[in-house]
This record gives sequence, C-alpha cells and structure tokens, in this order.
Amino acid sequence: MKLNQVKLGSQGLIIPNIGLGCMGMTGFGDADTYGKADEKEAIATIHRSLELGGNFLDTADLYGPFKNEQLIAKAIEGNRSQYIIATKFGWEIDDNEQITWKINGTKDYVKKSVERSLKNLKTDYIDLYYMHRLDKNVPVEETVGAMSDLVKEGKIGYVGLSEVSSETVKRAHAVHPISAVQSEFSLFERTVEEKGVIQTLNELGIGFVAYSPLGRGFLSGQIRSIDDLPENDFRRGIPRFQEEHFHKNIELVEAIENLAKEKEITSSQLALAWIISKEIVPIPGTKRRKYVEQNIEASKIMLSEADLQKLESIVPLGTDTGKPYDEFSMGLLDY
Repeated sequence: MKLNQVKLGSQGLIIPNIGLGCMGMTGFGDADTYGKADEKEAIATIHRSLELGGNFLDTADLYGPFKNEQLIAKAIEGNRSQYIIATKFGWEIDDNEQITWKINGTKDYVKKSVERSLKNLKTDYIDLYYMHRLDKNVPVEETVGAMSDLVKEGKIGYVGLSEVSSETVKRAHAVHPISAVQSEFSLFERTVEEKGVIQTLNELGIGFVAYSPLGRGFLSGQIRSIDDLPENDFRRGIPRFQEEHFHKNIELVEAIENLAKEKEITSSQLALAWIISKEIVPIPGTKRRKYVEQNIEASKIMLSEADLQKLESIVPLGTDTGKPYDEFSMGLLDY
C-alpha cells in the first residue's frame, strides 16, 4: 500500500504525506510524555504504520535520552531500507547520558551526536538529520557546515532545521541546501505562518514538517479536564493547558468536533486533513495501532474550500490558545 508521496526540499527526499512521531513511545527525562507507553505495542504500531505505507519515522536523541532511537532500532531490525528515519541533535547530552538543558551546535558536538545516533539506531546512515534547536551562541553556518560534511561522508542523507526563523533558514540554506524545517504547527499553533516562515520555505523550495499537529492532544477531543492528563504529564506545566486558556480551548475543540461529525470523521482526522491540504507533512505522535490507522486514514480525506473556510472561521489565524511551552523552552525558539 502506498500513501501519497511528497517531496521535501529539492535534493531528492520523497516521503509519504503523513509521518509517525515516535517521541511518546518512550518520553524524555523524568516526565512521561503523554502517559506511559508499552514497548511491545509501540513496536507493533511502527510495523502497522509501515504496512499502511507510513514509513517516515521521527525521533531525536533527546527522547529518553537515546531510548527512543534504541526502540526504533528494535522495530526496524532486518528491514532498515523500508523506512525513512529522521532524528535530531542539539540538546546537549553529556557522557553520562544526562541532558544538560543547554543547546550545543558546535562542529564537534554535531559529529559526536551523529555517531551516537547511528549507534543507537543500529544503522550506518540517517535519512534526515535535524538541528533540534538553534544554538544562539554558535553561528548557524558552523552547525550546518558540520552537517554538510556528514552528507559528504554518507552518514546523513538530508539536512533539516527545527523551530527556526526565516533569517536563520536563509543563512543555513546558503551553506548547504536545507530539505526540511520542522516546527510545531496545528489549528492551535500557527506562529510559523504568522512570522512568514512558511512563505520563506515555499520561496526556497524547502519542505515543512509539522510536529504536534493535534495541538498536543487537545484536537483529539479526548482531553476534557486537566485530570484527563496523567499526574506527571509534562503538559500540565504549559500555558495552553492552564486555567485561563483551558476552557476556551475546549470550546474551540467542540466546534471543530461538530464540523468533523458532519463529515463523519474524527476531530483528529479533520485537523490532520487541514494540515495536509496546505501541502505540509504532519507527524502525529502515537504509540497505539488504533490511532496510527486513524491518522493514516486522515491523509486520504479531501476537504472542500467551504470546509477549510469553516475551520479557519472557528480558529482564525492569530487565535491565542496559550503558549505551547514553559518560559524556559519558549526562550529557545528562534522567533
């Protein structure tokens, strides 16, 4: 089975029009990410995704740290060539496997990081390698120059950036062609659209990958109160889920759900189809087969101009749904 294929950038990377975000399969640090995960079911989810044509997996060395890449290595063992794997570096992880909560974009750290990821993924190449966050103390030219060396060495196929401004994209692209930029994007989070980043990517022929396309789970309709989140779920600490935004966001979700019911689809499927209609590749995260099936089904839904206008009227560009991160993490975004 084959999903619709799209080009990311103009260097030859072709992927399905929907990917699989794997972060929730292990979480990161001390906090659970979206609740506990079951390794067996997570691996079965990766296999089911492949059966349905969903072979684009997204991970990062941060998740675990390293546990997520190691989980993916188990899932793809003996079948590496069937998958397109994207991973990321940049959050500094020391030799004791501790996250320092600093960003490191130095040439030496890029080279160290890729070797660790190759080892953890048990592969000799990474299809798409992202700079997870911009190191504001290191010129992006240095970081991307080191990534360019990795392409020449055959260790990575394509270069990507994450959560960066138009100016950073342009500077990076002048050093080595950028194939993809990944940022948070959903009906609830459209900063990259407001700041003109998507326009820059379109002008330069760079692909856009949307993480948290369901607004960190809000758009699934399964969160009705803060108590629906596990006790140590990191979302409890971010503004979008705080009192002043929570109830307003639930009202928006209910309006989206009503439109989804008219079309006999779920609110998640509607939110994903809206992103795909913009020629953006969403990477919804899940750790269960049931949801990967529903998400992939969303990639085939065609929305009319009227559907899109209704959605845009429910959540117009500029709607404040609350910041997606705490203050520290917001300060690491390049906007």
